[in-house]
Amino acid sequence: MGTSWGRTRKSPTGEPQRHRGRKKEVLIPKPSCLCDLVVQEIDQRIAAAKLAVLAETELLHREFGRARTEIKHDGTKVTAVDLAISEHIMAAITRQFPTDQFFSEELTPTEAPVPVTARFCWVLDPIDGTNNYANGISHCAISLGLLENGYPIYGVIYDLARRTLIQGGPGRGVWDGEKPAGVRPETPGRHSLIGFHSPVEKVYAAEGKRVIENFKIRGLGSSTLHLAYVAVGLLDGVVEHNNKVWDIAAAAALVEESGAGIHYLNQSPFPLREFSLKSARVQYVAGNPEMVARLREILER
Repeated sequence: MGTSWGRTRKSPTGEPQRHRGRKKEVLIPKPSCLCDLVVQEIDQRIAAAKLAVLAETELLHREFGRARTEIKHDGTKVTAVDLAISEHIMAAITRQFPTDQFFSEELTPTEAPVPVTARFCWVLDPIDGTNNYANGISHCAISLGLLENGYPIYGVIYDLARRTLIQGGPGRGVWDGEKPAGVRPETPGRHSLIGFHSPVEKVYAAEGKRVIENFKIRGLGSSTLHLAYVAVGLLDGVVEHNNKVWDIAAAAALVEESGAGIHYLNQSPFPLREFSLKSARVQYVAGNPEMVARLREILER
């Protein structure tokens, strides 16, 4: 549990070069290009992620409210659009970055945990809010997270309801469409808007009751949007009992950069060491520092 808030010039042989004077040797520093290469690697992946997600928006809108659902083995719903978006985005990403790992709830062929072994991996939820999507309720999103060494470093989220791309990550800003965005700074109060879904496990019902008694509630049917909306200042906070890692991987990359914080009420899913359809639910609260403290006080956790 926790809250997440010059080099030596080298010769072609790899040996340090020295300026020789009469009395001493002076090392001549040289900026390393290593950092530039790392930034370039990430920039390329961010550009590819945005293109891959935006390429699926026409399909997403065309089948909105029309796609038929089927019940998966775990009791959740899936549509042919979920599967198509997963396949298209995976193909686009792995074609450019064949050494990266790519994970999607809809494409994982086995329930056995898959170890994360690559430096870069991707976690996709092709439609977060499938129930909404199939029923013509517009609060749903494509959610694609880029992780480095198991930690989210960039998130790309297409918000169908607002026809807006939300994106960002540590050191790169948070963007709501073309506008820079950030967490709401207001002190928590009874009029604060909290994203909240009824807990699947009824043992947490009493916690839900306390949240409802203290704030105004918005239950959008998309956990990705709840957390992303905190990062761009549309909601004041989030209380979540039901998430899986694919619900949070993209939006989690936005949180700290936005000025918000996220406190995991159970084990943090990051760094991601394995991808499993049977992973434990992720529980957390998020908001500005005052909001996180207030939510923890109310939940007594």
